[in-house]
Parts: sequence; structure tokens; C-alpha cells
Amino acid sequence: MDITATLNEIATLSVEDRIRIVQAIWDSIAAEQVYPDLTDAQKQELDRRTAEYDSNPDNVLTWEEIKASIKGQQ
Repeated sequence: MDITATLNEIATLSVEDRIRIVQAIWDSIAAEQVYPDLTDAQKQELDRRTAEYDSNPDNVLTWEEIKASIKGQQ
């Protein structure tokens, strides 16, 4: 399979068709339930966030609070 030729062909499609292709590819990846390994930086960031939460579990916002805050800034 020539990826470059395939990508060039996809580029000629309408935006709507390209979005459908992206969705189909994403759905096929999700169906396999195979996830890439985290990088060391990602693992460290998750560890940092977990430690921060463990040290102060009351310092969190709900999703509703976050959305309200964003809407208030507009």
C-alpha cells in the first residue's frame, strides 16, 4: 500500500467525505482496544496529577463548574 498515493487521493475528496474517513479510521482503532504505551513524560505527568489530587482532594472542580467558568469569561 502506497500511503502517499492514498493520502493524495483522499485530499481530492470533499471535506465531508474526508471527515467520514477519519471517523471510520478512528472507529476501527477504538474497536481494536489497543492503546499505545505512554511516554515517560506522560507517565510523569499522570503521577504528578495523581499526587497533587491525593494531597488536596478538595481542590477540584466539577465539569459543570468548569463549563460555567468558561462561559463566564466570554
